[in-house]
Amino acid sequence: MDKILRIDVGAQGGPKATVEPVGDYAGMGGRGMTTMVVYKEVPADCHPLGPENKLVISPGLMSGSAASSSGRLSVGCKSPLTGTIKESNAGGTAAQALGRLGYAAVILEGERQGDDMYKVFIDDQGVKIEKANELKMLPNYDLIDKLKPVYGEKVSVISIGTAGEMRFSNSSIAVTDPEFRPTRHCGRGGVGAVMGSKGIKCIVVDASNTKMRQPVNPEGFKEANRKFVEGLKQHAVTGQGLPTYGTNVLTNVLNEAGGYPTYNFREGRYKHHQNLSGELQAENMKNREGGQPTHGCHRGCAIQCSGIYTDKDGNYMTKQPEYETVWSHGGNCGIDDLDVVAKLDYLDDNYGLDTIEMGVTIGVAMEAGVIEFGDGEGAINLVHEVGKGTPLGRILGAGTATTARCYGLEHAPVVKGQAMPAYDPRSVKGIGVTYATSTMGADHTAGYAVATNILKVGGDVDPLKVEGQAELSRNLQVATAALDATGYCLFIAFAILDQPETFNAMVDSINQMYGLSMTGDDVVALGQKILKMEQEFNKKAGFGPEHDRLPRYFSREPLTPHNVVFDVPAEELDKVYNF
Repeated sequence: MDKILRIDVGAQGGPKATVEPVGDYAGMGGRGMTTMVVYKEVPADCHPLGPENKLVISPGLMSGSAASSSGRLSVGCKSPLTGTIKESNAGGTAAQALGRLGYAAVILEGERQGDDMYKVFIDDQGVKIEKANELKMLPNYDLIDKLKPVYGEKVSVISIGTAGEMRFSNSSIAVTDPEFRPTRHCGRGGVGAVMGSKGIKCIVVDASNTKMRQPVNPEGFKEANRKFVEGLKQHAVTGQGLPTYGTNVLTNVLNEAGGYPTYNFREGRYKHHQNLSGELQAENMKNREGGQPTHGCHRGCAIQCSGIYTDKDGNYMTKQPEYETVWSHGGNCGIDDLDVVAKLDYLDDNYGLDTIEMGVTIGVAMEAGVIEFGDGEGAINLVHEVGKGTPLGRILGAGTATTARCYGLEHAPVVKGQAMPAYDPRSVKGIGVTYATSTMGADHTAGYAVATNILKVGGDVDPLKVEGQAELSRNLQVATAALDATGYCLFIAFAILDQPETFNAMVDSINQMYGLSMTGDDVVALGQKILKMEQEFNKKAGFGPEHDRLPRYFSREPLTPHNVVFDVPAEELDKVYNF
């Protein structure tokens, strides 16, 4: 990947594409690339929807190669939701396609002229940009139906739904999966709104005439990748739990631990959790016609934690909803019907919404009395309100913090304006430290302390005690920043944290791919470099230590069943970035 595609959306006569060498950004990919471009080229004090902001799309360093589970696509910008720097990544097929075509990044920049929407087509012959107003305000699934007869089903599509076009702070960017469905989403932070502000509806990527990227040392790479896959297969989480039940295996685990936020973070356990469990979800997919409980979101994944979810008559409903989605629309809202959750997941994907932000927003709306907790049909109607842009929908589409503000509620479970995911920080304190201090706002993937606090992967730090949480979060945030640059899925972390030989195989795969001699220390240095750039950007954007805090009610209101509050001192939080 040795070139960058820039699209100036403000060029005279319509958006103009230029291709340039990767230059100073050589050696960066995924989150490393998006962060460095935003850090260097975007004024930190700009408006996220203004012409100075840029949307950076980048495959990971290993994407497009034969490296297993390396198909993550990163999207970065200044976030409309948080005002901080943002990186959000997703699986699907686009990262591999862009990698095979040699693009290290696609950058949308400049000031949109007029109200026209455009589509971008990229293949081995170059780049074409066409006016596409016939695609305006199409939800993602409808958009794909329109594109299929034109481009076939072998291409990859990166797109926004109606939420992105309306520039809602909760809007995602969709990526098509191997079945050519828009099911994988760069969900967090409102990145879809930035793509909408640039007037780009979709990017179609056709890599059908290209071959897989070749490593510098083919035999060495083949052997390293073999050991890496072997390690993934033998670990209990990546080799058994995730392929069998998907990420929703966590519902029963977190509920038992008392860390499953329920009724807008009022309680730590949900009495109907079994109706939402990964075990039941897997049974539904196994027993219903057309269902598939073990499925990869891109080709070449050894974990295969995804799936296809159908209704009782065998009709497609959505991809297998992930744990955080089942929680946000399920237990958090008092809804205990997996089919209702699946419907909500489909609508989120179709309109282009982050399922975590949307579910937490509905929970806040329920607390405000807009609808009752447990009202599944009411929740479905609220998502339709957002997708159609009604006055109420525009409030909800602006995210959890705005919705709570509009209804006069203190109980807005957010950090830096972004909704907390499916782990209560009072009874899983390590993840609370990550929520508070992450450069991205409340984000469980930024430093997944749940692995060590609850699953006992990579060590054992008591989730209810203060000791060790800051160090745990720091180490995981550094490691995650580096991992997000490679294109490897975050879920490989379970195996590489527990099995040194699997970590070494991963590092060796990168070395054999590029002809390098990186060590574990170099991986740490890369993660620290990325975090330092993000922190510096946020500082220039007006964020300081006082913003690295949870809402005060998490330190005031105990959570059942352990009756604990979040009590990690501010001094400990301020030490997280001491490296």
